[in-house]
Amino acid sequence: MYLGVDIGGTFTDLVLLDEQGGLVTTKALSTPGELEVGVFNAVQDAAAQRGMTGEELLARVVAFGHGTTQATNAVIERDGARTGLIATRGFGDTLAIQRLMGFTAGVPVDRLGWYSRRRYPQPIVPRHLVREIRERVDHAGKVLVALDQDQVREAVRSLASEGVQTFAVAFLWSFRNPEHERIAARIIGEEVPGAYVSLSSEVAPVIGEYERTATAALNSYLAPKVVSYLDGIEQMLRKRGFKGAFSILNSAGGVMPVAEAARRPVTLVTSGPTGGVMGSVHLAKKLGYRNLITTDMGGTSFDVAIVVDDKPLMSTNHEAGGFHIATPMIEVRAIGAGGGSIARVVDGQLRVGPDSAGARPGPVCYGRGGMLATVTDADVVLGIIDPQTFLGGKMKLDKAAASAAIEEQIAKPLGLTTEEAAAGIRRIVDAQMADTLREVTIGRGHDPRDFVIFAYGGAGPVHCAGYGAELGVPKMVVPVTSMAHSAYGALAADLQFAVEKSLLMRAGGGSRAPADGLVASEIATAFATLEAECLDAMRRAGVTGEDVQLLRTADLRYRRQTNDLIIPVPAGEIAAATLDDLVARFEATYEQTYGKGSAFREAGLELTNVRVEAFGKARRPEIALVAPSGEPTVGRRRIFEPVAAAWMECAVYNWRELPTDFTVAGPAVIEHPETSVFVAASQVARLDATSNITIEQREEDRHVYN
Repeated sequence: MYLGVDIGGTFTDLVLLDEQGGLVTTKALSTPGELEVGVFNAVQDAAAQRGMTGEELLARVVAFGHGTTQATNAVIERDGARTGLIATRGFGDTLAIQRLMGFTAGVPVDRLGWYSRRRYPQPIVPRHLVREIRERVDHAGKVLVALDQDQVREAVRSLASEGVQTFAVAFLWSFRNPEHERIAARIIGEEVPGAYVSLSSEVAPVIGEYERTATAALNSYLAPKVVSYLDGIEQMLRKRGFKGAFSILNSAGGVMPVAEAARRPVTLVTSGPTGGVMGSVHLAKKLGYRNLITTDMGGTSFDVAIVVDDKPLMSTNHEAGGFHIATPMIEVRAIGAGGGSIARVVDGQLRVGPDSAGARPGPVCYGRGGMLATVTDADVVLGIIDPQTFLGGKMKLDKAAASAAIEEQIAKPLGLTTEEAAAGIRRIVDAQMADTLREVTIGRGHDPRDFVIFAYGGAGPVHCAGYGAELGVPKMVVPVTSMAHSAYGALAADLQFAVEKSLLMRAGGGSRAPADGLVASEIATAFATLEAECLDAMRRAGVTGEDVQLLRTADLRYRRQTNDLIIPVPAGEIAAATLDDLVARFEATYEQTYGKGSAFREAGLELTNVRVEAFGKARRPEIALVAPSGEPTVGRRRIFEPVAAAWMECAVYNWRELPTDFTVAGPAVIEHPETSVFVAASQVARLDATSNITIEQREEDRHVYN
């Protein structure tokens, strides 16, 4: 058997596949402070569905893929390790200056004008824990000033006396010549045996002094909490009978062994959201879709990613907690919109989010002490979520309490009925999510009509009818694993290993040929070295031959710009024609990203980094569900349809009873023990051959949203 688990802010999701492709999905409440408890609760529930104990199930699991938000939470909550930074003399303020980006890092576009509310991020390394060392290497890697080893030793002792738990070393141009950083690491090991050390030349060997320093500092800052957490999960599993391979989903879309995750915890910062993206990519290939908008609506956030021609859009820089990480990650855009998003009236206007009620106390309807009306409360009041069948009936919801909260906090102040207020909450949060989808599609030069939305997460299937139709996409897909889709991504993802090398080259400009200055032999040598390193890592993991796929990319930009674009480099010989093609694809990608006519080859190009990713094919069974035949049972209940703002008779179906190609006309609710799919009055839904639900707008009703 094969297990995938994803721990979210509200629920811990689990997907189980057996060797015949039999599927089990389940949810358990996350248990903050003891996350392994929530994991085993989910395991026990899945085991019960297969007629066995949790221990018996774990004994049969050969692979366990895990996506986690632990690194993200540590950055947000600022409860990482006390970290000391050792930097080149004269560059100790690099983290504080942040290339002047700290004042706006992570601030949504609509709040950039709120100058009085802006704040610089809380430092991950306070200035008094930074030590500057005499040493200097130039841009070519030549040593100009030898490392003062006595000063390093003195700095380490001083930091240790101040309670520093982990160390980060970031010297200038160390990615060209890492020897000084390696000597510093050896001295730290001698002075503080067993201390965790991150070297910028290993964690982020790329140009960009601030980003490289921040990446090394964050890596050490996160290490103790992430490593302790991963050890705790694995030990719990081993003690309960698990003997298989335990791997962690990283932010680039692959899984890695625990040892590699412990060495580079910074690569787990977007582990959780990445799972849903990779699960969607895997499923979309089976369904024949190449362009996707993945949407994950959970209890706290709404996470969006774009997939073009089967490839998720990647970013070389990612903001986390107000700092920037120089490591490739799937580009995931997140806003504070989820089932737990709090609704309130401010200056006579209804606002929803971005703050959330979270898992505890949660929405008012959970009955756990929550007092503020939320999106989930609105869905319950509207009749879209049945309080008696939530989580398969394992958790009863209090509709009366939800109704009272919305009436007092929203309806009365606005002069609305309770149902009108609930519909308003839902339409506002749907509009906010649609705005985000426009930013990542239209704002990046993509036409939403060329894409299919994949909707998942606890609340995604409940709300995609709203935000998908408002965006104008032709089709929405709710995967059969939607209720635990990020967990499915952790299960289905390939083993991944990536290495990169800074290789600064300037080409073109003025009347020169665009590729003039790119040296094919040097690029080829760099790729060959990186490919050998990747193949060796795969070999150590037991993956060889045809099961290994290598992908080459290069980072390019116009001269004097600060943001790179990641451009694929085909396999094979690096020749002059290869470089011409590379430049052409860079310019095409640039105009697609920034607008037609924005390319300016006369400025000249810069190639900054080359990268190789190795993917070891995961040999997992495909989902093999057999839909029942015959007519399903149809229930009825009245709902307040949020778009029409009127009471309507609503059909209610059990997802597991729907036969292949069955058509559901809205308004309707398709219920599953872990989620509900809402089909608006203007839409139709169908079940495909592998039990996924597709939702489309009726042709005659396309004007309802558009």
